[in-house]
Formats: sequence, C-alpha cells, structure tokens
Amino acid sequence: MARTDAIVLGAGIVGTSIALQLAKRGMSVALIDRGGVGEETSYGNSGVIEGSTVMPPAFPPGFAAIMKVGLKQASEANFHWSYLPKVAPWLRAFRANSRPDRIEENARANRPLFARAIAEHDVLMLESGATRYLRRNGWMKLYRSEAAFEALRPDLALAREFGVPYEALDAAGARKLEPSLNLVFKRAVFWPAVTTLSNPLAVTKAYAARFAALGGVTLKGDARTLHRSGSGWRVDTDEGPLDTPQVIVALGPWAPDLLEPLGIKLPMQFKRGYHRHFKTENSAPLSRPVVDIAYGYLITPMEQGIRLTTGAEFAARDAAPTPVQFDRLMPRARELFALGERADDKTWLGARPCFPDSRPVIGRAPGQKGMWLAIGHAHWGLTLGPVTGRLIAEMMTGETPFCDPQPYAAERFLG
Repeated sequence: MARTDAIVLGAGIVGTSIALQLAKRGMSVALIDRGGVGEETSYGNSGVIEGSTVMPPAFPPGFAAIMKVGLKQASEANFHWSYLPKVAPWLRAFRANSRPDRIEENARANRPLFARAIAEHDVLMLESGATRYLRRNGWMKLYRSEAAFEALRPDLALAREFGVPYEALDAAGARKLEPSLNLVFKRAVFWPAVTTLSNPLAVTKAYAARFAALGGVTLKGDARTLHRSGSGWRVDTDEGPLDTPQVIVALGPWAPDLLEPLGIKLPMQFKRGYHRHFKTENSAPLSRPVVDIAYGYLITPMEQGIRLTTGAEFAARDAAPTPVQFDRLMPRARELFALGERADDKTWLGARPCFPDSRPVIGRAPGQKGMWLAIGHAHWGLTLGPVTGRLIAEMMTGETPFCDPQPYAAERFLG
C-alpha cells in the first residue's frame, strides 16, 4: 500500500501551489485530480494577479441596477430562473456583506493575502522558470460616467491607507497607456503594481513541473473516493490506493461533493463565467488587461489572442452553458476596442466558488482530523494560489504563519 505525508486533492492553481509549497518544505506529497493540471476552473481566468485588490465585489447598488439584472438586460450578470430558490439564501447573505461596514471589514480581513500575493508568485515563477509569461505593466479599469467614478472614492481611500498605488486618469490619460481604446468612457484608474500573465495554464503547469522536480507525484484519481483508513485517509488513484495522515481539499467548485457527505456544509455558491478569444482589427495593440466596469467584462492580451471574459452567471455548477452575456456585451466591447473575428471556436465556461463574505476558507476542516481546506477563492484563485499554499504549508508544518489565519477559518460559518 503506497503512503505519503500529504495528499492534495485538486490540481488547479490553488492545489498545485499548495503541493509545491509543501514539497519545498521537504514533505512527501501527492497531487491528485481527475483531469490534467490546471485544466478546469483555473484555465479560464483573466491572468491578473490582483495584489492591488482593495474591496471585494458587492451586490448591485440601487433598485434600477437590480431590476436590470432581474429583467435579464444586464451584461455584467445573468442567472437561471430554476436556480434562484437555491441561491437565494446565499444572495441575501452576499447583500448583507455588501453593506459599507461589512465590505470594509472583509477587505481588511483579506488584505494580508493580497498584500503577499505577487511576491509569492514571483518566488514560484522564478523557481519554476515561468517568468517569461509575466508582465509587470498593471491593469486599467474604465468608468463610463463621472458618477461611477465618484462611487469609487471609498475604494481609493482604502487603497491609499493600504499603500496600494493607483493613478486616477481622464480619458485622454488612459489613451496614453492604451492608444487603441476608443473614447467611450469618461474616467479610468490605472493600478500599476498589478502583474498579469500571458498564459495562466502554462504557469500552473510550470508550478506542477517544479513540484515534480522536488519529488512530488501527480496522479489521476477521483477525490470522491476519499475515506477513512485507520487514523488517516485513503484515496483511490489510477495507480492504486494511496494512504496519508493528512489531506488538503483544494477542489474549487467541486469541494461540496466531497465535504457535504462528511457533514461539512458551507455556504458556497458558484459565479459561472465565460471567455472567448478574438483577433484584432488592423493589429490594434493591447498591452494590459482593461476592465469596462459598466458592463462587467474584461479584455486582455493572451497567447491565444485577446481574451474577453464575462461577468457572473448564477446557475447550477453543471448546468448547460448559456453564454447569452456575449450577445449583450459584444456591441459595447467592440465600441471600446477593435475586436476582430474569433480566434478560436470555443466558448469556455468555468465556475468560481464563492462564499458570501468574499473570503476563502483556509485551514483545518471542522470535525475531521487530518483534513485541511483551501477553497472558495472566488474571483481570485490565480491571485491567491501561492499565498494560500504558503499559509497552509506553514500551518501544517508548525511554522509561524505569516498572517493570522483566523479570518479564513471554516468555523465562521458554523457558529
């Protein structure tokens, strides 16, 4: 019977980073996934390492914004009617966490993770030879009205307090950074300290290769086969059963499939999102990610072309794709930037695993000896993968954690 010090379930960016951080500390680790490394939720992100993130997402402000979503006229959000009864309690909790006092509390709780996010990626990218995918030229968020920009004032005040650099720009100033943008917006904010990736999947695979070079093993297997074996855990793999005293659950949106039968029921829901790749007309340059806040989409240069990502869709994780948001946002995207024809024929769909307070769960699993959780990273799985790995590794090996892990404990939902 094969045995190892720890098993990491889930080979997305979070799980792969955890496995690498543990291997760096001399542990014997197996990384297990049913598919390839980084090929599920981690594949389709925007490639932004958001060290400058200040405020988490908030519930739509005002009746008009809510009605626009409810009438399915918004490009920034969509939902399936059949899913509303299931997601309604989560939405109520999310709305409660969108009050100014609560959203600032959650921003402060998350800040230690974001403050270390870029530095932890830098270490792993250097060690894994992945720096060729790295860009250090920030990202930009656009605002189509002065009112939308003015609503950003609390965020900018908190950014100043946190020491996060930014530049508030008019449209002409934004055009100096990205000359190909059309002047359909009024204001912009440039966040220069953000780093971005031209191929997030390649970076995850580079981390996995570094993990292998340190003696780590990556295996195919179904996490749902995990069960108690003596005082530890056993999981079935294509290479046979594997025993371990410690297991880390980093399954993203699939975590409830494993945890709920074990009695761990946490308020996770899914913000599904889509992307497509496009060519550009007349070879229009784009050098960094650009977010159109009013319509909830992002365009960013990737090796595959210009990646256009949608906002959130509230639907069952495994429901059939309904990429209707593209129909609503494409006219707006094309009036901003010269998107050309499709660069591929695929529409990618992933599910962001989110808790209503926009904090991840990182730490011990309640009531399950030898189990650790690293789930619910919402929009920031790529950003927080390596720093989550460091925090989990420090907790597991008895090191002093670089920050207080209490704000990310699962128990906050179980009291």
